[in-house]
Amino acid sequence: MTLEGLLALLAVAVTSGTPLIFAGLGELVTERSGILNLGVEGMMLAGAVMGFAVAVGTHSAWMGVAIAMLAGAALALGHAVL
Repeated sequence: MTLEGLLALLAVAVTSGTPLIFAGLGELVTERSGILNLGVEGMMLAGAVMGFAVAVGTHSAWMGVAIAMLAGAALALGHAVL
């Protein structure tokens, strides 16, 4: 593998890992307050699936982002109530 290939792989890894880093930081803040939340990955997955489906269906990226946030928040609210 050439140096360019390794740099491209590193760039893709950093780009792909950024959402996981943000979720991990959010979970870190939550656990520091004394609350254990094991559903972070599920909330991210629900938001991603709903956001993708809405963005493809409506051809609006902003609508997809809004629905992704609402889907993640709805799942988090469900976990909070239970």
